[in-house]
Amino acid sequence: MHQPYEAPGAAAAPSGYGDTTRVLVVDDDPTVAEIVSGYLDRAGYVVDRAADGPAALARAAAHWPDLVVLDLMLPGMDGLEVCRRMRGHGPVPVIMLTARGDEDDRILGLEVGADDYVTKPFSPRELVLRVESVLRRTRPSASAHPLHTAGLTVDPAARRATKEGVELALTIREFDLLAFFLRHPGRAFSREDLMREVWGWDFGDLSTVTVHVRRLRGKVEDDPARPRLIQTVWGVGYRFDATPGEGAV
Repeated sequence: MHQPYEAPGAAAAPSGYGDTTRVLVVDDDPTVAEIVSGYLDRAGYVVDRAADGPAALARAAAHWPDLVVLDLMLPGMDGLEVCRRMRGHGPVPVIMLTARGDEDDRILGLEVGADDYVTKPFSPRELVLRVESVLRRTRPSASAHPLHTAGLTVDPAARRATKEGVELALTIREFDLLAFFLRHPGRAFSREDLMREVWGWDFGDLSTVTVHVRRLRGKVEDDPARPRLIQTVWGVGYRFDATPGEGAV
């Protein structure tokens, strides 16, 4: 159960982040924006604020953020369109804020590339932890070695993935999911397994995994309607086949 909004207090500063990590908070509710910004500020982030879509795009153009906390319901231009336009200018992690129970809206947010979502009402401390988790995944260990298989190359240190030498435009979660699959070829994972291992969550909406698998298939499969690399294992979950055979489903 989510805690109600709280006044900014003694939120613990995340390890490894200083005053150069910039977070853009976009919400038309001034109370929510103020509280979220207060917690992020105390956690050591540089915080910009915007109350609507055009202002968010203008802020991002002036100072490109390291992460965006983006409300789905905004006046004039909704969060989905803001996310699309930002992603058109460059990669940026996005955590979407959605109303409780709006599953279709959450799925739409994931479809346009949101890396995570938090349902309102939420605990600001939980949101700070989600921000830290997403940012941590954008800064992997430089010692991680590139992975190569089935025409795909994933370089965790550079956060870069290619297919037959052509760079893939992947979100943070799509990249992490692909890297995980490449590290464990031939092994079937349930959606619960993937949520725990890739997202770092012990519980959550499993449709998040389904949406990301579908999006990833659209970028790495020759024919996403007949996937040969990321296969569905009925009754279990998904399996990555490094050497797919003909007729794979």
